[in-house]
Amino acid sequence: MDLDSGSSSTVGAGVQAIPGHPARRGALYQFKQQNLPACKPVLTPATVIATFLLMGLIFIPLGLVTLRTSNSVVEIVDRYDIECVPEEYRSNKLLYITDDSISKNCSRFLKVPKSMRAPIYVYYQLDNYYQNHRRYVKSRNDKQLLHGLGDNSTSTCKPLEFSGDLPIVPCGLIAWSLFNDTFKFSSGSSELKVNRKNIAWKSDRDHKFGKDVYPFNFQNGPLIGGAKLDPNTPLSDQEDLIVWMRTAALPSFRKLYGRIEEDLDADDVIVVQLMNNYNTYSFGGKKKLVLSTSSWLGGKNDFFGVASLFIGAFCMLISIVFLLLHVKNPRPYGDATYTSWNKKSSSS
Repeated sequence: MDLDSGSSSTVGAGVQAIPGHPARRGALYQFKQQNLPACKPVLTPATVIATFLLMGLIFIPLGLVTLRTSNSVVEIVDRYDIECVPEEYRSNKLLYITDDSISKNCSRFLKVPKSMRAPIYVYYQLDNYYQNHRRYVKSRNDKQLLHGLGDNSTSTCKPLEFSGDLPIVPCGLIAWSLFNDTFKFSSGSSELKVNRKNIAWKSDRDHKFGKDVYPFNFQNGPLIGGAKLDPNTPLSDQEDLIVWMRTAALPSFRKLYGRIEEDLDADDVIVVQLMNNYNTYSFGGKKKLVLSTSSWLGGKNDFFGVASLFIGAFCMLISIVFLLLHVKNPRPYGDATYTSWNKKSSSS
């Protein structure tokens, strides 16, 4: 024993003396040798049953609370892209939307189902619109949005980098296809003003769109894609553009249009005067107007609540099944009758 301990200490000292080799101590060495202390719980039947039962007791109340919160959100959704097309053009909607001589004015009447407390968020929703298409997402120039004409590398904006011989600011398909339907609201004889400030992310306004960058040569080509921009307003203040250029990941999405900062009572009728300008008819898209309140969880969304209830119910079911199996077929932990050596000895 003394010889072994002496030789091992000699070897240890020799290893430590080798230049470039780390000492055999410390967390890194212990991690590589898998000698770090670790938690190794013993999964007894009682532990497993209690764990699933606890998860069920956590997730079921959580799901009920989130569902109740989501149901407290009042939401009005109105699809207007069909109803706002005159009867004589419903068989040829593309002709209607591309003919500038046809009036695009439309009136919609929305009834408030429950009392809506301010702020009331106004969204426009587009369906079957693939903002996540690779060529569409790449068709922009972030440096130009921040620095303006000082950045000339706009090759990613093709085919909308120049109009005539002059560059376009902002260039690319995303800016060119800016949503251009407009909405005005009134209730009774009073107009409901829509606050359109601070609808974009502050980080986008401050760090992605230049305060000294102004639209230049925008929507001056033969083909107009969407809304025009005020050439006297910097891009950092054109929040409709900023909201639109944060592209959506799914083909059905909502974007914030503004906020109504007045309370609405149940059974109030909101009159919406809108301009149905945006062309979604050429690709079978849908347009909807959404008015919604909010809660501490945000807007109306039942997914998290339903998912929590499902997980909680599943865990409770598993715990009950395991409990019944354990009661029917109990197996004490460490029972020698189940060890391999005992079976061999009994057979011999």
